[in-house]
Amino acid sequence: MSRRSIYLDGFAHGAQPIPAASRKGPLVVTGGVHGIDRATGALADGLEAQVAAMFYNLSAILVAAGGSMDDLVKLTVKVRSNDAREVINRTWVAYFPDPAVRPARHTFLVDTLPGAMLVQCEGMAFVED
Repeated sequence: MSRRSIYLDGFAHGAQPIPAASRKGPLVVTGGVHGIDRATGALADGLEAQVAAMFYNLSAILVAAGGSMDDLVKLTVKVRSNDAREVINRTWVAYFPDPAVRPARHTFLVDTLPGAMLVQCEGMAFVED
């Protein structure tokens, strides 16, 4: 079983040679997923827009890996401010309305997100073929 790098047009980690995710068998693990606008290459403007773009990018990465948000089993979210939790929770519930089948999530406060980045996540998914 070989590992496969997952790339997404318009999504990158700057000049770093890092794929958006890696898949080995049914396991898909992302790198840091941030709120970049893939059409412009710029970080989305403001918390609401960054959270929306982050979830949109996460979904697109999982699709590129052969899965979907339904395959997500764990999401780790880094936030610059605790104020982000309310925005994340609204988007979280929109993606996962049924509390009986939501993925696990851990959200924690960090002060080391680069530049104007306000939120970033890392996901783990189990994608069955």
